[in-house]
Amino acid sequence: MALNRDFVGRTYTPSSTYEVSRVKIREFASAIGDPNPVYRDREAAKAAGHPDVIAPPTFPIVFTLAGAGEALSDPELGLNYAMVVHGDQRFEYTRPVRAGDELVCTSTITEIRSIGRNEVLTVQSDVTTVDGEHVCTTYNTIVERGGAA
Repeated sequence: MALNRDFVGRTYTPSSTYEVSRVKIREFASAIGDPNPVYRDREAAKAAGHPDVIAPPTFPIVFTLAGAGEALSDPELGLNYAMVVHGDQRFEYTRPVRAGDELVCTSTITEIRSIGRNEVLTVQSDVTTVDGEHVCTTYNTIVERGGAA
């Protein structure tokens, strides 16, 4: 069944605050196999011009996908999550995510389209500090296999 196109343009209010810690950054860097010292060592990060350790570029997936969860789990959307595969992920940064950041995420469904028998949905998530400073925007595209049939 095709996804509900009425969801395009829906914005989901800011998620709860996500507090970025050095521990979470280090764990994420280890999980992706990136040994860069700016993700683990405060002094190395400072030497590179950062106030504290920074997160790897894909780190926001930890909390932005949860922000889009409200949209993706709405039964009126018609998404069969059992048939979903990852299509694309990209990040546009204003500045790196840093240890000590308190971040919020606002997610918007920006596109739903059919490609052959598949439904493709894109969610844009704007990540800001609790003070309103833009940190990054993420784009997450998922594919529901066979949904357009």
